[in-house]
Amino acid sequence: MSDKKEEFSCEMYSNKFFLLCLAGGAVACGSTHTLLTPLDLVKCRLQVDPAKYKSIFRGFYKFALMTGEENAYLYRTYLYLAAAASAEFCADVFLSPFEATKVRIQTTPGYTSKMLVAMPHMMSTEGIGVFYKGLVPLWARQIPYTMMKFSSFEKTIEMLYEHFVPKPRSQCTKEEQLVVTFTAGYIAGVLCAIVSHPADTLVSKLNKEPGASIGGLVAELGFFGIWRGLVARIIMIGTLTGLQWFIYDGFKVFTAMPRPPPPDMPLSLKKKLAGKK
Repeated sequence: MSDKKEEFSCEMYSNKFFLLCLAGGAVACGSTHTLLTPLDLVKCRLQVDPAKYKSIFRGFYKFALMTGEENAYLYRTYLYLAAAASAEFCADVFLSPFEATKVRIQTTPGYTSKMLVAMPHMMSTEGIGVFYKGLVPLWARQIPYTMMKFSSFEKTIEMLYEHFVPKPRSQCTKEEQLVVTFTAGYIAGVLCAIVSHPADTLVSKLNKEPGASIGGLVAELGFFGIWRGLVARIIMIGTLTGLQWFIYDGFKVFTAMPRPPPPDMPLSLKKKLAGKK
């Protein structure tokens, strides 16, 4: 095995490092959401019009750190969760108007397909509140989604290397590491879709029916109705999340960014746990 030291294009946590992170995230998320827009369209219509769209195929036919090394290791999952939740809470305030417009375009036959036409029309006929009517269910969808996306991805990466990959990450080629990244991302995406799907159904219905209420929709849809479109969404979000992590990690390889391995248990914690046995 070669002892040649890998050269990186920047220092970890430098300004360039964070700018590259931003660029990689934009490329990964923008391209994958664009690719899966048709499946998202089908998923929304399955949720709001089950009589007309009875299946996926029919739809297509008609989209931190705490003090101390031990604590940082033990509580890193909670840090991932807290960071993801707070970031998503703020992001959804800006996302809500676009989500409302997207769903209106996708689920209203004959409605304009142009965002710059749809948004002013919605504003002039229904007021600014129409863009935030679905904000609470959007939070209910996106916050668990993002928390699951980051925490389950990190845990899945660790489990894959520990139980399924026959050699340590440091001995895997970059291509092999990217395969593991995509696999972990897809698994994380499936979990994201499951925990956030009921709220996603409510977001779709609320933005299609501006006069509806959350309580009324829950009563109308019932337990099974609120899960309609789950298979389509699992395929969409699993693919989306897997590709996002794959593209983002691939971008880091392409730009020679430092990519630290999953954290090892600190030696002090290993000794402490060994002493309790």
